Amino acid sequence: MNEARPDSPADLLDTASARSRILGRIRSAQGRSPDPAPSERQAVEDWIERRSVGPKPTVGADCVAHFEAQAARMSSTTERVAAMADVPMAVARYLDAQGLSRQAVCWNTLASLDWQSAGLAVQARRPQGDDLVGISGAFVAVAETGTLMMLSGPDTPASMHLLPETHVAVVPMERVVAHYEDGFALIRSERGQLPRATNLVSGPSRTGDIEQTIVLGAHGPYRVHILLVGVTKALEPRA
Repeated sequence: MNEARPDSPADLLDTASARSRILGRIRSAQGRSPDPAPSERQAVEDWIERRSVGPKPTVGADCVAHFEAQAARMSSTTERVAAMADVPMAVARYLDAQGLSRQAVCWNTLASLDWQSAGLAVQARRPQGDDLVGISGAFVAVAETGTLMMLSGPDTPASMHLLPETHVAVVPMERVVAHYEDGFALIRSERGQLPRATNLVSGPSRTGDIEQTIVLGAHGPYRVHILLVGVTKALEPRA
């Protein structure tokens, strides 16, 4: 029996259609048209633009260094590499250092990297229950808390950073932003609207439910390793 995959394009369309129908019914009950008018969308954008930004944590001039320090506080590990071509060997070094298998799955957006030359068996597909290592990108990395902002989509499934025991994220340094506000501003300018799911990943999964003792890997990855790629200047904080 063929089962629908939760991250398939068809499922994304079904989810978007269902959401539109639900919101349309709510709007109709309020005496409005089922679909927002362009003027309504513009009014929302204008409100966001006029809204004053509250106090934000100090990050400093070097967003990347601040991100690394905050990621370490959240039990993530980081490594800098010069170029995307260096990513496969960096992943191989990390897996070997952790005593992990050199088999992994990755986002479709990373499929073109030369994994084989690094001795890795990497498949570009969604992870399944027996996949122990998942390799993803990230929309941005947020320096203030060492957090990865992940946007779901057909080629960037959320399951990649939720299901495998080890999550490796590949982030260009120019995609490191100072604050959450900068990340959400980029979503509006580059995507126009939020995707089906936006996840904020701050280190490995953890819980302190049992005797207030922190246990990693409770509801997701035991390990989060972040490869920061490039030497270009990180994005400046938003005014």
